[in-house]
Amino acid sequence: MLGIFAKKRAAWLLLIVGLFLVNGLASLVHYRADLTAEKRYSLSEPTKKLLGGLDSTVQIDVLLEGGDLPAVVRRFRNAIGEFLFEARQYGGSNLQVRFINPYADAADTAATRRLEDSLQLYYGLNAVLFNAPEKVGDELEVKKLIHGAVVRQGDRAIGVDFLKGARSFGTEAEQLAALYNNVEASLEYNFASAIEKVSAAKRPFVGYAMGHGEGWGYNVDDAVRTLLDNYDFDTVNLKQVPYIPKQLDALVVLKPTQPFSDGEKLKIDQYVMNGGKVFWMIDNMYAEFDSLYKTGGFVAFDRGLNLEDLLFNYGVRINQSLLQDMQADQLPQVSGEGEGQQRRLVTWPFFPILNGSEHPISKNLDGVRSMFPTTLDTVAASGIQKTFLLSSSANARVLQAPARIDFEFLQIAPDEKLFTQKNVPVAALLEGDFRSLYTGRVPKAVADSFAAAGQPVKYKVGGQNKMIVVADGDVALNQYSEFSGPLPMGRNLFTQYTFANKDFFLNSLEYLVNPSDILQSRAKEYTLRLLDPRAVKEQRVKWQAINVALPVVLIVLFGAVYQQWRRRKYAK
Repeated sequence: MLGIFAKKRAAWLLLIVGLFLVNGLASLVHYRADLTAEKRYSLSEPTKKLLGGLDSTVQIDVLLEGGDLPAVVRRFRNAIGEFLFEARQYGGSNLQVRFINPYADAADTAATRRLEDSLQLYYGLNAVLFNAPEKVGDELEVKKLIHGAVVRQGDRAIGVDFLKGARSFGTEAEQLAALYNNVEASLEYNFASAIEKVSAAKRPFVGYAMGHGEGWGYNVDDAVRTLLDNYDFDTVNLKQVPYIPKQLDALVVLKPTQPFSDGEKLKIDQYVMNGGKVFWMIDNMYAEFDSLYKTGGFVAFDRGLNLEDLLFNYGVRINQSLLQDMQADQLPQVSGEGEGQQRRLVTWPFFPILNGSEHPISKNLDGVRSMFPTTLDTVAASGIQKTFLLSSSANARVLQAPARIDFEFLQIAPDEKLFTQKNVPVAALLEGDFRSLYTGRVPKAVADSFAAAGQPVKYKVGGQNKMIVVADGDVALNQYSEFSGPLPMGRNLFTQYTFANKDFFLNSLEYLVNPSDILQSRAKEYTLRLLDPRAVKEQRVKWQAINVALPVVLIVLFGAVYQQWRRRKYAK
């Protein structure tokens, strides 16, 4: 009897020790199996590396919270929670998360207004009215929500706008589901990018090219502010500097209007040969919005920037043509005179709304507004890979220079039969081992001056480099309002709609200067698996019975079988 008791005691001790060991190992080793086809619940390797390398606490405050969220928003909020739970598995105690309801004290309207103003001013987070597809009585439910979060480390803080740059679909239930599905796919990039910026020891250094009539003033207000907010920033006058410092991580060339000399092109060429990245936004044709309003019309012609040979050598050609598109922004049309004068908004084909590609830079972005863009083609360049980033819709048209532009285009509806060209490219990414345009052509005196400055002339990169070429300089410019001053990049002065120009601008620079490949997480795509409404209606009772009644029946059946087994066992 004592032997049996001792054996049982030893078994219990072994069981307890085993449980402690299993729990100890579980606290040290984490493993989760993601069985979804698109790996919805898995983080990319760059994100895991970023989170695992945090050396101090990062605080994330999610502002999309509340007990009465609409169902479609509540599902998205739960998706945020699941993502951040997964992120904490790699960030550990250095990643802290809170969900905060900014409208918990909705009765205090003054405090709520101050909170909304501060979130908008410091973090770029806006409160939006949400028309939920659910009904309260006979009316649609309308709620005020902040789709965003604040990421902090020490004295650094960045706002994360979940809806920023997202392509809008509408307000119907299926359309909202598609919108939130795309936004959910971009959660990893949005959070990882913010965490990387607040925790980075050193910010990338970006230069802004000057000396050739580039945009400078109110029309580049948002572009320059964006550069100052996200990077170390300085201007580079190509006419004055002997060379472009290779310490610059990227050089922005934004809408030059004056020709480049061979000496100035050599400086850019050698910067590229030394591994420098260039973000070109070029207006090859003279076509200005201000001239249209001042003169009523003009003839678009070649600016003569003298960049054709340099860009051709790198693998791209900007054409002397203007792009028109049925998918375009709007301008006001004025008709009548005096008191009978009327104004209405009409589509202006010379301001195409460009579509993104499958590349992480432009994937799932809302439209990018352009003004009088030209077109580009890729050309043969050994060792260079070309990827289109922005293109027209399926209803486009190309006008060869010289082209007359005036307000008659606003008076006459465009003939759809003329808009037959599809997906005409306007922006391209070039990647590879670039070769110098000036191979064997650099005078000895010039080569000696470069060598004396510590940058010997090179004729090949000798590795991977990249640049982005956009055949429109206006994508990064902003309009001006007499009442509110410079507008955000991509905002229409007349409709007040803001396109995704700023997101494309930032994504492009991020891809050029960030070696961590965080941007690759923007390539995620979640498959939206919607239920068939007809099947749901017809089979509702059956599936309710399966999900509600069947588990109860199985439990009762198991209990009956178990009781019968016990009776037979102890009857013996």
